Amino acid sequence: MSAAPRTARGEQTRRRILEASEHVFAEHGYTESSVSRITERAGVGQGTFYLYFDSKLDVFDELVEDLNHRVRQAMSEGARGATTRLEAEREGFAAFFRFTAEHPALYRVVREAEFVSPGALRLHYTRIVEGYIDGLRQAQLDGEISDIDPTVAAWALMGIGEMIGMRWVLWGNGAGGPGDDADPTASGTDAVPEHVLDEMMRFIGGALGRGDRRGEGEDS
Repeated sequence: MSAAPRTARGEQTRRRILEASEHVFAEHGYTESSVSRITERAGVGQGTFYLYFDSKLDVFDELVEDLNHRVRQAMSEGARGATTRLEAEREGFAAFFRFTAEHPALYRVVREAEFVSPGALRLHYTRIVEGYIDGLRQAQLDGEISDIDPTVAAWALMGIGEMIGMRWVLWGNGAGGPGDDADPTASGTDAVPEHVLDEMMRFIGGALGRGDRRGEGEDS
């Protein structure tokens, strides 16, 4: 189990190890990564590593949790000023895509968690979905969306965001289009193009529908 640092300097060192592990796991994958590679990247000794983490798996689990916390925070901050549910969805997704562009390790680390640490994978997704469900339920109460099952909708929305992000952020904005010679395995550095986000939200808006606002469409 990870040990909590007792000083500000210790917290900085622990953070440096986590940041190094993000790069190492993304570059080499879990199997080919090692504590020595992580400590070399972080510029600390292996003894220092074991002050804060018990093993490679321990730091991997902590990294999944750390990335999850940061991406949820980014999405929450992105959607903070929204006045409607669809606006909140759009701004939250835009923030997710920006975060992914800055931290492409999120995709590889989370996908490897399926085999390395299934519990961490499940925790990652369920934490994101829980926030979605709450927001969708409130939107239903406000009459903004239809009576679609919020749990099903939340999982579907997360899947949409993940696939759009993989296609346009990780693979690059030009990859895979008609007549495009770009390498579809190459990583991009930009967020999702505006027109793609527009079409994505058009699809989501149609899927969520529009609720019957109180008093609208009723016979007097």
